[in-house]
Amino acid sequence: MDLPISNVSIRPFLPGDQTIARRIILDGLREHFGYINSALNSDLVDIETSYIKRGNLFLIAIREGTMVGTGALVTESSDTARIVRLSVVQNQRGFGIGRLLVEHIIEVAKQRDFHQIVVETNHNWYPAIKLYESSGFRQYARDEESTHFHLIL
Repeated sequence: MDLPISNVSIRPFLPGDQTIARRIILDGLREHFGYINSALNSDLVDIETSYIKRGNLFLIAIREGTMVGTGALVTESSDTARIVRLSVVQNQRGFGIGRLLVEHIIEVAKQRDFHQIVVETNHNWYPAIKLYESSGFRQYARDEESTHFHLIL
């Protein structure tokens, strides 16, 4: 039985979230790429130091008492922030959890007076592309691996 999105809450990262948050993100990457490149994921060894202590936002999605998603907003410049580490547990996708995380991140970016949010994803990560486009993001660049999006606030 599908549970309504109202059963999902979004809250800031707490130190006790480290292990599960890291696993959610790495599991999603492994699922998509088939492997994990540890050189690209050193920020996940200590999320509090990598994100929170640097003044960035790292969010946790909770559904029915279980952590089911993550998302972060990092400062790129005085007017631009970047979404990173958006991930939802495989069996929880399709319920709007990713959208809820993105909406929350957008609201925080507005509160912090950013003028735009950027995000990038691989060309073939179609659910992510659909999520960002349906959330108002527009493509502004494309390179060999990634499609780059922005949302003007």
